[in-house]
Amino acid sequence: MNAPREEPDAPTSAGPRALFDASSDAAAVVSGQGVVLGWTRAAEELLGHPASQIVGGSAARLLAMPGDPVRMAGVAERCRAGMGWSGLIPLRHRDGRRIDADLRVSASFRIGADECFLISAREQRPQWTVGQSVLDGFLTRSPVGMAVMDTQLRYVWLNDTLERFGGVPREQRLGRRLSELLPGLQAETIEGLMRKVLDTGLPVTDYEYVGWSWADPHRQHAYSTSFFPLVDPDNSITGVCYMVSDVTERWNARQLLALVNEAGTRIGTTLDVLRTAQELADFAVPRFADFVVVDLLEPVLSTEGHGAWLTDAGPAPAKPVMRRAGMSSVREGCPEAVARIGDRVDFVPPPHDAHLIVDGEPVLVPVLDPSDELWVTEQPARAESMREFGLHSLISVPMRARNTALGLTTFLRSLNPVSFQPDDVLVAQELVARAALCVDNARRYTREHTAAVTLQRSLLPQALTGGTALEVASSYLPADPTGGVGGDWFDVIPLSGARVGLVVGDVVGHGITAAAAMGRLRTAVQTLADMELPPDELLAHLDDLVLRLSEEHPDGEGAEAAHRNTTAFLGATCLYAVYDPVTRRCTMARAGHPPPVVVAPDGQVSFPEPPAGPPLGLGGMAFEAGEIELAENSLLGLYTDGLVEAADGDIERGMARLGDLLSRREFDLGTLCSSAVRQLVPVPQPDDIALLLARTHALGAEHVVSWDVPADPAAVADIRARATRQVEAWGLEELAMTTELIVSELVTNAIRYAEPPIRLRLLRDTRLTCEVSDASSTAPRLRHARSMDEGGRGLFLVAQLSQRWGARYTADGKIIWAEREIP
Repeated sequence: MNAPREEPDAPTSAGPRALFDASSDAAAVVSGQGVVLGWTRAAEELLGHPASQIVGGSAARLLAMPGDPVRMAGVAERCRAGMGWSGLIPLRHRDGRRIDADLRVSASFRIGADECFLISAREQRPQWTVGQSVLDGFLTRSPVGMAVMDTQLRYVWLNDTLERFGGVPREQRLGRRLSELLPGLQAETIEGLMRKVLDTGLPVTDYEYVGWSWADPHRQHAYSTSFFPLVDPDNSITGVCYMVSDVTERWNARQLLALVNEAGTRIGTTLDVLRTAQELADFAVPRFADFVVVDLLEPVLSTEGHGAWLTDAGPAPAKPVMRRAGMSSVREGCPEAVARIGDRVDFVPPPHDAHLIVDGEPVLVPVLDPSDELWVTEQPARAESMREFGLHSLISVPMRARNTALGLTTFLRSLNPVSFQPDDVLVAQELVARAALCVDNARRYTREHTAAVTLQRSLLPQALTGGTALEVASSYLPADPTGGVGGDWFDVIPLSGARVGLVVGDVVGHGITAAAAMGRLRTAVQTLADMELPPDELLAHLDDLVLRLSEEHPDGEGAEAAHRNTTAFLGATCLYAVYDPVTRRCTMARAGHPPPVVVAPDGQVSFPEPPAGPPLGLGGMAFEAGEIELAENSLLGLYTDGLVEAADGDIERGMARLGDLLSRREFDLGTLCSSAVRQLVPVPQPDDIALLLARTHALGAEHVVSWDVPADPAAVADIRARATRQVEAWGLEELAMTTELIVSELVTNAIRYAEPPIRLRLLRDTRLTCEVSDASSTAPRLRHARSMDEGGRGLFLVAQLSQRWGARYTADGKIIWAEREIP
């Protein structure tokens, strides 16, 4: 049987932790016959008996009660069934005193052949009872407001904290409802929740709301409220208890975090300085202020120079020169403003000056006085606006980012009657800090983008001419500013023999690095083309150049800079074609570039595909050239991939659309070129786009004449005479003498040093060209003959008499050529 429990008035020194700590329980192992088999140190501490005196003896002598064999048998049977048993049993200490212990007997188990039970005991601890004085202190002085309402939702009881929260004395509350006392505190909603608790018997916890109270009528507070029913012993609900906590600081912090997070998605959506300034003003109105102006320093809006003030660059001028970059108002048209977007302004709130922008702290003016002498004297127009529109509170926050002063943002309230408070300054600072970083990013990007565009445009050809061989037109569309400047380029290069080189290329990447790399490759192509290299060899040399550029990095910048440079310039694509108006053949090679488009005179469209070489920069792979014949007045188009994949990313469909647009013959070449780009790319794209069109012309027989030259020095005079007569027949008598001398020297050198067959050809287009071909691959060399030498002056004379001269190699040998401008 169980002894009665004692209920002392005060807790013991053991403390509440011992009530839940089982590690200190006394334990013993007892056999089925009641013999103690094991005894722990905790058991010795509880009852005072050492193990040597207990183990092997009967456990019955430890009880402080008469034996009860029936009860013991019942306990044993229960434990043998695997359920265990617990109860309150009085035990006897070694010194004879009684100890009431909570006893637990485990399910039976066996040690060898013996049936055993594990018995644990803990001294019963007295429970703490709450005195009336303690309960009264807890209820009345708790930092949580508490009240009891009857079933009619009238106040029955409330503590001091709730009285302080509401600002309504206790005697005025008792017997009245919340909606009668605090109508501005969402009283109807709160009473609805209490009725729900009365109807359902279910509690409502952590309902948060914002409202006003008579205790602090000028500041909004946030509260967290919980409601639960009061239940009688017969389970009938007799009222509602509610508890209120003031969570204004937590609420404001959460609102600030939400506001700042939302500002991150609404401010700085573009890399445009003015757009970012306007986004800041629009975001803050009306959720934070009634009128917002964003004024930026003039250098920030400039694309030249540094573009800002450094905050440690010395003293600032007394009056900052700024421009209105953004503003917004709850009133349509911003009638409060004394300056419009783009106007010059020098506003800082008196008595501050430009130092506020450079190194000052935010300015809070809780109450604006339009009659203040400083405002009337320094800002008379704004003082009048304050008076007219009721602007009564102001916060001005300097805009700074990365050690750079950018401008000033000013927040004002007029329709909102609540003045700005110190907590509002933190909100304004967070908004302006985020916007300032976006403005600085936009400023830096705009300057870099402007520099890159300027560099890129300066590197592209300013004028294109295909001579008499080609009529050319081009269209270049820079990337959308958010995509950055790309590395697309094109060029038309006059070559010897009335031939023309056409090139289009695309450097991987964007920005100044891509633009600079494009310029280097364009220069390299021009140089290699002047060396008369065939297209496949030109691309091979260009591939080597790209490999060298990829390995370069500025000295002293380390591996990271080298990695940045390498990844920024991985390679390029290119297509190079050479058109010969005499043979009407076009030789081309490409390095990872889309094939050209050809529109025949009858409108038929084709995309001839020269062998597809690898992109430039991979190295170790060969390039091959292909050759096609073009009918006169054919249209040849070279383009970059952005043109044909801009619409939907389907290159084949884009190529088909390009061919269809170029097959329309009703436009002149320039209009056709720009129209095709405009229709294929109707909106800005993240990649540059280039299109180069060339309409072919043939150099007819009346412009070309050639003769075979016998390998005999005696034949020079006859060939020289024929060339002179042909030049005169063309009406170029003023060039006859110089042509005679050039032909004489070139033919003589070919007979003397080269191998037959030898052939002379004269071409007349915009220039008069003299070409001598032979079967030798030996390059000519310009010698510097001495005064006593009898020879060695032939090429020197040719160089002096012609505007340009050079040599190019063919499959059968080489050609030495010289050009004269036709007057």
